[in-house]
Amino acid sequence: MEDAIENARNLLEKNEVKQVLCAFSDVRGYLLTFSIPAREFIEGSAFDGLGFDGSSVRGFKSIEQSDMIWMPDPETLKIIPWIEDPIQKSAIVFGEVHEPWGSGVSECDPRGYVAKRVQKELEGQGMNAIFGPEIEFFVFQSIDLRNLTWDLWTSPSGGVGDSWGAPRILPKSPELEGSYIIRPKEGYFRTPPEDTTTEYRNELVYNLEKLGVIVEYHHHEVATAGQIELDFKPKKLTPVCDAVYLYKFAAKNIARKNGLIATFMPKPIYLDNASGMHTHQSLWKGEPFNGENIFADPNEEFFLSQKARYYIGGLLEHAKALTAICCPTVNSYKRLVPGFEAPINICWSPRNRSALVRVPMYKRNPSAIRVEYRGADPSCNPYLAISAQLAAGLDGIKKKIEPGDPIMKDVYELSPREKRELKIGELPTTLRDALDHLATDEVLQKVLGSHIFDKFMELKIEEWNQFCLYITPWEYMKYFDI
Repeated sequence: MEDAIENARNLLEKNEVKQVLCAFSDVRGYLLTFSIPAREFIEGSAFDGLGFDGSSVRGFKSIEQSDMIWMPDPETLKIIPWIEDPIQKSAIVFGEVHEPWGSGVSECDPRGYVAKRVQKELEGQGMNAIFGPEIEFFVFQSIDLRNLTWDLWTSPSGGVGDSWGAPRILPKSPELEGSYIIRPKEGYFRTPPEDTTTEYRNELVYNLEKLGVIVEYHHHEVATAGQIELDFKPKKLTPVCDAVYLYKFAAKNIARKNGLIATFMPKPIYLDNASGMHTHQSLWKGEPFNGENIFADPNEEFFLSQKARYYIGGLLEHAKALTAICCPTVNSYKRLVPGFEAPINICWSPRNRSALVRVPMYKRNPSAIRVEYRGADPSCNPYLAISAQLAAGLDGIKKKIEPGDPIMKDVYELSPREKRELKIGELPTTLRDALDHLATDEVLQKVLGSHIFDKFMELKIEEWNQFCLYITPWEYMKYFDI
């Protein structure tokens, strides 16, 4: 630890950093930061921890227990590369939330109590897990929250309209008048000039790599102008969750720098594809890529070991409860509907993107064998969602849960009768349904811990109740003439 602190101090001095953003997440998954002058890390005692008001953080503490300590993790300190002004020069560092008086990591901390605990327990068994999330998001030209419409593409009478109170897609910017419009659901791999996000993505990749998030590839996604995806190299559990936050932090700030708005809201556009966070994962004995890939067996079908099948069985067994953690917003369930390539059917398959769990089949290479869980979206708290996925899979291995036969057909085309015969279930259709499943899943409750589970349920039920009370523009359009 002393070496890591000394390296962090040297990094701050060398780069003449003036301010340090001290980062952690609340229970919902929002990244929170406060600023400390860099001199307090270089010359002062900031590495010994800093006090803050835990009662002001959603899901943390009540007011009579508000004193908490933020403890920096010096190994995570990064210089923010897009800030060049010497007065504004800043770094960011992640930390853990501790109880006061040296009482250790708090049960309310998603990073320290959930992700790091789960990772440490796995390492104690001589194993490691790596994860590669595919994070999709939208970049818009503008949005007017005071004048939202229910349909970006059609007017109430059904004709094509210009009702741009909702998110304004990129081709509507003045400098791009006359540009091509990407039709809904036809944006995948489009090139410039239809794809207006190329330069933004290139700048984002450059800055992410400065932050230690190494991008493997990036492209325009399926939805209309503005949906993009950047995939980065896999990491262990806690580092990959930190990387998700760096990804979102950089995406939003580079967008703002270019006069754009980045959003990780799962479904911002009606009648077009939504944004997911498909998460690739594999288990290893020893260090990843230097040890043995537990999921790989060249002698078995699809190169998939029996333990990998049990792991898939665990993901499927806990899928309904997992959905509450991995798709934790009301808007998430506007994504989990038929017709937009989102997973709604609880089954597994090689290659098949209509299944909830997919086994990628790109290379016959043991180190490349992995499982892809397609039931998460970027509104989740990654410390909770990825830890929960791992726990579900490990429970499958522990209990030897068979996943059944792989489904080799397009599941979206199967009739209800065929699904029943094949014992294919469906994911919850609302946040409330998902929360009810989580309320009965003891494995996932244990991963979260009693404090985070209780606060998560409380926050999300409140969110659901608020939604149920709200009268939407769609309801006026649909029912006002009754």
